[in-house]
Amino acid sequence: MRVGATKGHPQSPIVHRHHCCSDPLNCLAMAPKKAKKRAAEGANSNVFSMFEQAQIQEFKEAFTIMDQNRDGFIDKNDLRDTFAALGRLNVKQEEIDEMLKEAPGPINFTVFLTMFGEKLKGADPEETILNAFKVFDPEGKGVLRKDYVTQMLTTQADRFSTEEMEQMFTAFPPDVTGNLDYKNLVHIITHGEEKDQE
Repeated sequence: MRVGATKGHPQSPIVHRHHCCSDPLNCLAMAPKKAKKRAAEGANSNVFSMFEQAQIQEFKEAFTIMDQNRDGFIDKNDLRDTFAALGRLNVKQEEIDEMLKEAPGPINFTVFLTMFGEKLKGADPEETILNAFKVFDPEGKGVLRKDYVTQMLTTQADRFSTEEMEQMFTAFPPDVTGNLDYKNLVHIITHGEEKDQE
């Protein structure tokens, strides 16, 4: 089942899609489930427990693509070849060295996964998703027009279907003027319940 299962809001498709947070639209859809999982597990040192099986498989596929010579490690030549495959032919050696310095040693898959885990561990899911919404709210009103949200989510990045949009607006209805209170929406996504009105 694709839709979310937050308390009181069982039908939000925004909760279960997952993608990389480099794009604000994809970020809106990815963080909550992973973040709750990490929070529940706390400081568990096993990096594989930080991710769901499907996520580990995606990381494995990315690692395999980058491990150009298939020796089980990502090294300078692998990075250079990966950049070349992506169309970047003139990558400076210093840039590659800086990337490799982030690792505590040779980069096998466990180290690769650990590096991503460390980068994700400190991220506050509520703040991450809020910041993604704020990109579309430069005036800081805390609300977005329903038609604007619909346009963004159905035409950009990983596009929502009409059915998914209807499910989202059923679970998180806009106010009478057609505005969506995204701060409350983000709170529900990350905490599973509405904010107490002060």
